[in-house]
Amino acid sequence: MRAKTISESKVVMANVMLPQHANPAGNVHGGEIMKMMDTVAGAVATKHARSNIVTARVDELKFIQPVRIGDLLTCYGQLTYVGRTSMEILVTVTVENLSKDEGPITALTAFFTLVSLDANGKPTPVPMLDVTTEAERLAYEEGQKRYLLHKEQPPKP
Repeated sequence: MRAKTISESKVVMANVMLPQHANPAGNVHGGEIMKMMDTVAGAVATKHARSNIVTARVDELKFIQPVRIGDLLTCYGQLTYVGRTSMEILVTVTVENLSKDEGPITALTAFFTLVSLDANGKPTPVPMLDVTTEAERLAYEEGQKRYLLHKEQPPKP
């Protein structure tokens, strides 16, 4: 199985937020945004592993900026770390008010961990990650630290 670069599995997805995504005050539900983020993370993981995948964990979900009806929400997903069967994906979400001539700003970020499964639903190995830049190497090392930290924690009942 050949190693793959981060750029081979990057995903960008955009959506204009509509009334069905929001509460009566016009604020988009966090769960709607999280669903979009999980979809992007899943697409990144599937492109990398070329197998069925499942979400195992979401870390450090940070709501930075509110999102309102009519805003353009764009999710950017890319791998940061790959273990034997799991992959960590950073999803960054930007928000842009389309009625103003201002650029997009970061609204949310989160790290998603997804696991590759074989036809029997058992974890299966994924391709290694070929980091090509210094920024990718640093992100990989940070992802590896998070991975090892989670491995050290006892399972919760």
